[in-house]
Amino acid sequence: MPEALTPDAEEYLSWLAVEKGRSRNTLTAYRRDLATFETWAAEQGIDERTATPGDLERHLADLRARGRNPASLARATTVLRGLYRFWVGEGTIPVDPTADVRSPRLPRRLPKALEESQVIGLLESVDGVEPVDLRDRALLEVLYGTGARISEVVGLSLLDLTGDDGMLRVFGKGSKERLVPLGAHARSALDRWLGPLGRPRMAPDRFARRSDAEAVFLNVRGARLSRQGAWAAVRVRAERVGLADAVSPHVLRHSCASHMLAHGADIRVVQEVLGHVSIATTQLYTRLSQDHLRASYLRAHPRAGGVAGG
Repeated sequence: MPEALTPDAEEYLSWLAVEKGRSRNTLTAYRRDLATFETWAAEQGIDERTATPGDLERHLADLRARGRNPASLARATTVLRGLYRFWVGEGTIPVDPTADVRSPRLPRRLPKALEESQVIGLLESVDGVEPVDLRDRALLEVLYGTGARISEVVGLSLLDLTGDDGMLRVFGKGSKERLVPLGAHARSALDRWLGPLGRPRMAPDRFARRSDAEAVFLNVRGARLSRQGAWAAVRVRAERVGLADAVSPHVLRHSCASHMLAHGADIRVVQEVLGHVSIATTQLYTRLSQDHLRASYLRAHPRAGGVAGG
């Protein structure tokens, strides 16, 4: 049985589900965090609606004392921030008490990347001639070939492909526009998808919305492919080659950056291609590339292993 919450907290979770489209797993985790907070507040004799920043800091300190890890604490803080911002927006409370509550610092994790052979195997496994096959091959080739975010790829419109200069226009965070190179394999896969056997066969006689008619990638109902739909397509293709636990759209982005660096690309070029605001983000891939280089060296060089006795 899910934990019972106050009506105000239940309304917040319903809003997250309906308006924000949060997944079931996310909502379950949020429910647990809210239930823990409400239990703590009741034990302390605190009304959640009138909780102060100090009250919330004490709650988070209590979670820390119980052994919560930084990621769990960060999520609990996010849940509280979201709850109180929702209440302020709804007029339930006048002031957000979480405005000055700090989140725990999380260690920066190295991004995951596939081996080049794994990526090639994934791409070449999608070799069917049905419209959905042509779409998924183009989707995968563009994700890996450009390093674009999944939201950027599903947001592509046909006008973003019209140039003959081998560049693709994408709109990143904050609707910031950038041009990224479109390699030969991605271009070829897109041409097949946009050709007579691909997108035209998936398109309806009449599009429901103008944004659907302009979309590069469509779903089987003839509407613009959503972020969730693209994620599911990648997942299905990865499962078929035994990479279900290793592949996601973001892993393909990581792999693009890591493989470019491994082959000698300048870090500033990779930063520009991926649309990183800070070079520090791109530098994470440099470390990953170095680790990959060392591992490959240790495997391949006959004198790289331990020194034999004698």
